[in-house]
Amino acid sequence: MAAAGRREIVDSGNTLRKGSRGFLAFIAGFDWLQIIALLFLLTTGSIFIHATGVQVGTPAAALFFKKQLTQWIPLGFLLWTFFAFLDYRKNYFKWGSVLFFLLTTAALIIVLKFGVTVYGAKRWLMVGSFRLQPSEFGKLSLILVLSWLLATPGFSGARWKGILAGGALVMLPAFLIFKEPDLGGTLILFPIAGAMLVVSGLKWRWLLLLAALGCAAFFALRALVLADDPVPAKKGQNPVTATEKTKNKWVVLKPYQKRRLRVFFKPNSDISNSGHNVYQSRLAVGAGGIWGKGIGNGTQNRLGFLPQTVSNNDFIFSVIAEETGFMGCLLLLAGYILLFFSIFRTAFTAPPFGRMIAVGVGAMLFCHTYINIGMCIGLAPVTGLPLPFVSYGGSFIFVGMMSMGILQSIHRYREEEL
Repeated sequence: MAAAGRREIVDSGNTLRKGSRGFLAFIAGFDWLQIIALLFLLTTGSIFIHATGVQVGTPAAALFFKKQLTQWIPLGFLLWTFFAFLDYRKNYFKWGSVLFFLLTTAALIIVLKFGVTVYGAKRWLMVGSFRLQPSEFGKLSLILVLSWLLATPGFSGARWKGILAGGALVMLPAFLIFKEPDLGGTLILFPIAGAMLVVSGLKWRWLLLLAALGCAAFFALRALVLADDPVPAKKGQNPVTATEKTKNKWVVLKPYQKRRLRVFFKPNSDISNSGHNVYQSRLAVGAGGIWGKGIGNGTQNRLGFLPQTVSNNDFIFSVIAEETGFMGCLLLLAGYILLFFSIFRTAFTAPPFGRMIAVGVGAMLFCHTYINIGMCIGLAPVTGLPLPFVSYGGSFIFVGMMSMGILQSIHRYREEEL
């Protein structure tokens, strides 16, 4: 009896130890670098969304922080958890990616007819009490379906079939997003697809050709934008623009898009109107110095020089720079470096399908980060691209957290391929 009792105690102890080891192995399977970077960026964003709301002092501004903390971030974590526990290698995930792409494409068509118009652009759909932006979800759906295509034998970036099929997939959402109009959301699709094609085997000669075409497009765009600068008039004549002179009625860019791009190409050309936001943003960044003025003590936003309608989303980096200075900006960039390191570490160790997804998500977040910070310091034109996990807003928080959840799944199964 005593011997049997001892055996039961030993067996139960072994079971507990095995269960403990299994639980620890499960916990260790997560990418904790990603989780730490995410928590840091989300916390930073929440602090400064609250700070800008306090500075503005209106009930609407204070509501932004409440929504971010009680709606967007909690729902984002639910999406992260759901996708982190999925097995991305299964067929249901792949076919679900195709369905997701079809649904987002349908939403991009619907938004052109029934979307909510804000500042002349139809980019949002009302889903219950939520105002969602289909173009943000379209980026992730494109990454998923393009990853499946490029990971399929015979359709890699090294083959014409892969390049042409991938190009067709990109052009469909790009055209619909451009019609909203959303030039920034349109252009970001191309570097995402380009990065995925390169990783999937695109030959260097085609990469160099694409780079040359990109440079040519840049200078053509510059010429188009600056064509509306006044042409010197002869004595007794009124100045005219090149567009007026040639009577060119084929207009590619909207007037507000031309004004934003002209400010980018000529930063100090119109600081009282179109260039005001960028000028004040650069002043805010410079005013922060090394250590900043202290959280909540920034004057550019509080006094209204930096537009208070966008200080918690498009220009939140300017607020952070003024209030925390150069050292605060370094800390923020360190958070992004940690996040990108975790993403590309997963990409380098994953099978082809997972690698494509990780590279696409990494390219998307990098482009958002570079363009948002770049427009605040004059290195990129002003667009509506948010700073990932820091700017206020629901749609991109959802998309970002979904993306990070999928990357957690890829990280957990990175050494196993079905």
